[in-house]
Amino acid sequence: MKKEVDANLVVDRMRYTKNKTSANMAILAILFDVFYFVNIYKSDVSNYYYNILIGGSIVFNLLFLLAAFLCSEEIKQYNENYCYLLLAMGIIQFIRIFIIPMRAHNATVVIANVERQVMLNSQFIRCVIYLVVSGVCCVYGALVGIVKSRKLKAYIATLGEEKRRD
Repeated sequence: MKKEVDANLVVDRMRYTKNKTSANMAILAILFDVFYFVNIYKSDVSNYYYNILIGGSIVFNLLFLLAAFLCSEEIKQYNENYCYLLLAMGIIQFIRIFIIPMRAHNATVVIANVERQVMLNSQFIRCVIYLVVSGVCCVYGALVGIVKSRKLKAYIATLGEEKRRD
């Protein structure tokens, strides 16, 4: 009985507090995406990075940053729909490893008659780490947000039934 009362107290308290865990995970995902962004775009290896794929990647990065910030603000209010958006964004972060970083790591360019790898191993590893950490933060924040949102929604539904009984 005591544990049930304590659990209800914790859930009842959620009505008046923000979901900081999920929101902070979304902000952390933004931070690591910025690290990725800087790591990729500071590279200038001949003209390898001057193509439509990089242009699309820049636009996607900007949209990711905006959408992740929007998710962090909405998830604070236990809005479950934005948790699913954040989850999808996390999955996309994992997929992005195979687009620019993997291609650049496997590509070579000729500069002054010397063949050179576009992305060295150290930069590739940093890119992968940044994208993986960003994706993990998105997925973790989304899952925590879904659990908390559902728990709060179920608790509020029981409050409505208790009021009807009175």
